[in-house]
Formats: sequence, structure tokens, C-alpha cells
Amino acid sequence: MRLAGMDMRGTALIYSSHDRSSYIHDHFIAQRALRGNRQVLFLPMSEPPQNGNELERQEYSWGTFRWFFDLYKPYGLNAFPFYWTSSLRKPDVDQLWHHLWNAEVVILGGGHSVTGMQRYKDLGARFDGEWGKFGRLLHERKARGLLTVGFSAGADQLCDSLFRRAWRSDMDGAGFGLVRNTMVALHHEAGNNGEIAYAARRFPHNRVFGLPNDSGINHDWGLLPSGNIWQVYEFIIDQSWDVLSDQFHIKTRQGVKIEHIYPDGRHWSFNGGDLLVRVESEDGHFKQAWMRAGGQWFHYWTQEPTFFQSVEHILTSH
Repeated sequence: MRLAGMDMRGTALIYSSHDRSSYIHDHFIAQRALRGNRQVLFLPMSEPPQNGNELERQEYSWGTFRWFFDLYKPYGLNAFPFYWTSSLRKPDVDQLWHHLWNAEVVILGGGHSVTGMQRYKDLGARFDGEWGKFGRLLHERKARGLLTVGFSAGADQLCDSLFRRAWRSDMDGAGFGLVRNTMVALHHEAGNNGEIAYAARRFPHNRVFGLPNDSGINHDWGLLPSGNIWQVYEFIIDQSWDVLSDQFHIKTRQGVKIEHIYPDGRHWSFNGGDLLVRVESEDGHFKQAWMRAGGQWFHYWTQEPTFFQSVEHILTSH
């Protein structure tokens, strides 16, 4: 696990927000880029055409981020978009692969999850004969310790499965899997907990979460010397967006937490700074998990206190 001081240096950040709340967008995105090569690549490719215009919604989506990143230009931040169009040529896509490989932070933006997945995969298939090239490059970014961010639909895409897969058996529904064995409901409200419960029953190998505005998960996973797979989730609650007219949309300022439903229907709520640690064997026969909530550690399945007292303690013991 990559650690920087007291902060977890994740390789995937998935989140839901109403606007550019400063805690998530500064602490987890802008500062991360500034500590590296200062490049942020923004991909609004999940935005569908509007009024026959392929770029209108993509350009609008970028505009909702651009103003925030412009605040960091004096510090050398270079944030830029790459738009999807039906007229892209091979040199254009080669430039995309270059940026995808090099940028310290890549953001998969909002829109429609399936639209974006089709476009991302089609670019590799059409121009390089490799349907999975985009996803492969994301996993190579992870291996190199770079950060890939998913906002809204982008968060859905970075998970193991798209959330709508629980209701659509006729679709592929596989995500890029940077957030391993996980599904999320975005812009979540408590009245929709039944949807999380249904997805958790349908996909019991996945941990399923509801992310309200404004909240997220900072995540990383890898292999232990034992051959077991470790996985760490850091839960983020952001209450920094204080525009009065927007308060209805910021559920975390109303006390809402990140909701989690177990496959057996039990419930747990995660607050900011809480952790979930999973350790599993590659063949899936060994599966254990622990949670830190309010500074205290619990066994995930029993929800009882555990003798483990840190992430490192858990990982070195397995």
C-alpha cells in the first residue's frame, strides 16, 4: 500500500458531488497532481450528443471542472480535456494514449456509463485492434502508482461492475475493475437503499456502496507476499461546498453517510476517515475483512471489535 505521511496514496478515487467541493477536488485531485507532473487529463466521453452536437455536453462538462482547475494555474497545474467525436483519426487517438500514459491524474467524467464504456473500448478496437486497450492502460497506470479518478458515471466505470448490471442480465456491464469487486450507486439518497440491497444480493462477491453528494472512496489494492490480495477503501465525506442555494443537494451537510448493505441484508454506514480492509486468496476460498470506524477496529462480518489496530497490522498478518 502506498502511504504519504498519514494519507493513503490511492490509485483510484471514485466520488459523487454536486459541484467542485474543495476537500475532494483540492486535497485528493489537485494536490495529488501538483505533487507529480502537474498534468490532469479530463475525459468527458460519457456525455451523449445533444441536439445532434457531439461536443456540446462534453464541453459543458469540462467547463464545470475547468474553472476550479484554473485556480491552480499559478502553481503550474496543467488540466486539459480530450473530447470524443465520430471523426477522430489515428493520430488523435495516439495522442490520447500518450496523455493517458503520462498524466499524473486522469478523470473519467460524468454522463451515461454505458455510452462512455462503449466509446472507451471502441477507440482501442477501431484504431489499434485491441478492445481492452483503454482498460489495460488504466491498470498500467495503477501499477505505476498514478491516480485515476471517476466522477459520477466515471466512478461507476472504474468499479468491477456497472451498477445497472444488477437489473440488466442482457448487457455486459463489466467495469474497468480498478476498484476491485465493488459496485457503487452515485448521487445516492437513503430512500434508495433498497437498490443497494438488491445489487448486494445479486453480486455477493462485490461490496456495494451508496455515495451521496458529496462523498467518495479513495482506493488501492495489490498482492501480498503470501499471494493473498489486499484491498483498502478510505471513505471520504466532504461538507466543504457551502453555497446556500445548493444545500439541498449536498446530502453530507445534512448528516448523510456512505451507505453499505451486506449480501445478507445487514447495514453499515461509513463516515469520513473510516476504512475497510479486505484480504482474499486468489482462488477465493479465504475471504476476510475489517473496518475502522470512529478510530476503533471491527471485524467486517461479525461487526465485533477486533484485536487488529492498523492496516499494516492486518496486512502483515496475512
